[in-house]
Amino acid sequence: MFGMSCVHRRARMRTTTWTTLVFAVRGALALPQAATSTAVESFSFPSSTATSPSATTASASATSSGLSVSAVSVSTVVASPTAAADATLPSQQPLPPKQAWCPSEIFCAGDILQTVNVAQLYADPKTFVDKPTIAESSQAVLQAFASLGNSTNVTEGAITNYVNSNFAGEGQELEALVLGDEFNSNPAFLSNVTDPLVRSWVQIVNGYWTSLIRTTNQSLICDGTSCSSTFIPLNHSFVIPGGRFREQYYWDSFWIVEGLLQSELYSVVNGTLQNFMDEIELYGFIPNGGRTYYLDRSQPPLFTWMLSNYITASNDTSILTRALPLAERELSFWNTNRSLTLTSPTTSKTHTVYRYTVTNTAPRPESYLTDYTTAFDPTLPSLNETQRSELYAELATGAETGWDYSTRFIKEPLVGGVNGTNQALRALNVRAHVPVDLNSILYKVHALLAELYETSGSTRNATRASELRDIASNTREAILDLNWNATKLAFYDFNTTSNAQNEVFSAATFYPLWAGIIPDELVANETNAFGFFSSVNLVLSRYNGTFPATFYESGLQWDAPNAWPPHQYIALQALRALPANVSSSALPTPPSSSSTFALIPSNQLGLSEDSLPPQPLTPASNASLTGSSADINISNGTITNGGNATTEGEGWRDTLVKGLVNRYITSALCSWYSTGGSIPGFLERLPDAALNISGSVGNTGNMFEKFSINDIDIGGSGGEYTVQAGFGWTNGVVLWAASQFGNELVAPNCPNPLEEASSPAATSSASASASASASASASGTGTAAGSSSTQSGGAGPMARASAVVVAGIAGTLVYFMV
Repeated sequence: MFGMSCVHRRARMRTTTWTTLVFAVRGALALPQAATSTAVESFSFPSSTATSPSATTASASATSSGLSVSAVSVSTVVASPTAAADATLPSQQPLPPKQAWCPSEIFCAGDILQTVNVAQLYADPKTFVDKPTIAESSQAVLQAFASLGNSTNVTEGAITNYVNSNFAGEGQELEALVLGDEFNSNPAFLSNVTDPLVRSWVQIVNGYWTSLIRTTNQSLICDGTSCSSTFIPLNHSFVIPGGRFREQYYWDSFWIVEGLLQSELYSVVNGTLQNFMDEIELYGFIPNGGRTYYLDRSQPPLFTWMLSNYITASNDTSILTRALPLAERELSFWNTNRSLTLTSPTTSKTHTVYRYTVTNTAPRPESYLTDYTTAFDPTLPSLNETQRSELYAELATGAETGWDYSTRFIKEPLVGGVNGTNQALRALNVRAHVPVDLNSILYKVHALLAELYETSGSTRNATRASELRDIASNTREAILDLNWNATKLAFYDFNTTSNAQNEVFSAATFYPLWAGIIPDELVANETNAFGFFSSVNLVLSRYNGTFPATFYESGLQWDAPNAWPPHQYIALQALRALPANVSSSALPTPPSSSSTFALIPSNQLGLSEDSLPPQPLTPASNASLTGSSADINISNGTITNGGNATTEGEGWRDTLVKGLVNRYITSALCSWYSTGGSIPGFLERLPDAALNISGSVGNTGNMFEKFSINDIDIGGSGGEYTVQAGFGWTNGVVLWAASQFGNELVAPNCPNPLEEASSPAATSSASASASASASASASGTGTAAGSSSTQSGGAGPMARASAVVVAGIAGTLVYFMV
């Protein structure tokens, strides 16, 4: 069948301006940039006492354990101020207070950090604070800044020269590694993937670890006197997420570890865990990421869960000698600093629960300009110092959640709309929430730690295991009391300000089932069990992409239309947690005149059907918002890009699992393909005419950080920074999904870029994106981290039955099914 039906196309652009920005992001900012000078680093950890197999300690140990330093250069960004060199800097607002947790006069709240950010030398504020100093001493860097004089007279050129003369390239403190003999290009799980094209692509993704593994260059560590840096050097090798996230990150690592375990890279997982244990020893908790400016906050506490998964996969119980007391110490941090006691408004029971809350009264160093402009937005009411301090605490706390930022934590959902994110951010109320996801994680952590104590085997440990199980049981009771809504059949955050449940439905609803908390209402009644997951059915039927963070379109990146890899993993795990007796009936169908929205429990989503995000069909039109015609992606029991057709006797749970996992693989594979990916012998590279639309002519495929509910061939959008390529947790979830559901995966039907770009609006946008891509190339951009350098280009048909076939015919691109 030639072509594609219009319901399977997706609108690449809403307006020309928006499209140009997206293409520029995909074609330029997702790519690393030209390397510059050598960098220096900050203080080091004491040498780890770990005795784990093949654990890598810096560069020397990396070599001795089968890893070696790679010749891959780490890239940096060239300062590109938006104003003329002789223009004076914009006037500055009062400096925020100094932060006890971040004392640096260079990289923390103060004159230098604010002046550099106001100058807007870099598109991403994180770039500057990731640059170590290169002057003869840190004091010389301070003196050089003082010599610039009063900030009201400083020019763009002067501050640019100051930064270029006193700071090295960001990311230089890390060295890329070669995995060597430990890397298995054909891990065992690949044999479970039955579709040849999907298997070949997953094998390529398995190879991306070689582009993302790093270690500390111990020869360039800063001592804080001769040079300064924000980098926290680590004793062991680890995998970075990618893009601007050039350090080890806490909750990202959970899904990175899931993928590494499928790839049988056990020593890299061990090294990751050892790094976290080093941080717990030094700081008492695991910071958000591997920079000193993250030391005011953590992230979702998944260390013990990672540890348990590692032991299950590797059978390496020797790590427990070191890990158990440190897991306890991290748990103590959360119990001491992130817990509170409250009384339920419905049962009058008193519970100890957990929340995110960060002490901070200044813009975050890595997002300084973003926070600064939120606080001082001239279009909004002015804030006094107390109000600004509260806002900065909320912004830092929002970052600790991992969901930075989302409508689920805002006092008034949709305040500001898609064009008013500063107004929305000013309405953050994160610290007043009892998040269902955090409490579910800590329930599971207590339960897993009890299991690990029993694995280690002493009588004393058995006593502690019993205590931990009691705490887990109490936490479970609190979640079911405060967060579970038996009428709407969903979990919601609890808001201590209103002393009631938050009404924003989000992907966090799936966390309790992932953690093993299944309400009685779901176990007892199949209708209720389906009702809990009916939103998954709605997404698969109504939208082209995969499950969103929320159904609110706010302009914030943890809202619609963005769909995040961890949420697909968690939703799949939640579906699998259901017992067979409540998930074996066929997938329900709505009344003939209704859409799958009719199957959603009343008010579960908190939105009417016509308030849901639209699904674009063409650049100029959307699918119907209501009625049966809204379900554009389901026909005769088959979900578009949702795997093979439903078989006789297949239960609704298995249908949704198959649909969701295939839709995730579709999003990852099609966006990779549309940015230059190819598979020799299976999938020919798109011609340059098609790749030019996305600014990807010189690219070989991007694995994006986030995806879209609407689109299957681009990354997500919105937020404080541009869409990132790499990408650690995306790769990890792909590998995990392939290992768990390999026989269910089917080659996807990807959109035709040339067909989508055929409208006049698309043509003008493509021209603009080509200019952006050319500009990026002139700045020294290269191939995206995580993309393969072995892919072949050229035209020709795919050697693949039952997949979308691409053929170059007279300079055009034709898609058809065979």
